[in-house]
Amino acid sequence: MAPSKGARRVGRRKSDKPHPTDVHVGSRIRLRRNMLGLSQEKLGEAINLTFQQVQKYERGANRVGASRLHELSQVLDVPISFFYDDKDPVRAPAIPGFAESPPDGFDADPMRKREALELVEAYYQIKDPALRRRFFDLVKALVAAGEQVDKG
Repeated sequence: MAPSKGARRVGRRKSDKPHPTDVHVGSRIRLRRNMLGLSQEKLGEAINLTFQQVQKYERGANRVGASRLHELSQVLDVPISFFYDDKDPVRAPAIPGFAESPPDGFDADPMRKREALELVEAYYQIKDPALRRRFFDLVKALVAAGEQVDKG
């Protein structure tokens, strides 16, 4: 049966909110892009899209198709499952049975904040391993000093 001339494609109206899965996949695309230090423009060039289209994918405004997700996984060097995972890509996975319950909400995870990603990127740009280790020790000492002040 051929579709009638006036038939419209059923989909999301402009006023509808994006599906939570689309938003999650988009946030994972953004997270990985930021981890690699890629701009939206550079990622777009790698997969033949405009930066505006990358933006829409990252916001969840546009749904990412299967072939595009496959292409993104290759460019961003992650398995397709990465885009659906709730796991933190920076921290090691917890040992089953010993894990604390995850914090509520997207903003509760400090590794999803731009500031944290920029700090990690800057840390790994320090070429001298000894200097990088001294920086790491300095940060740990600052945290310890802050905890001493809080206990005061």
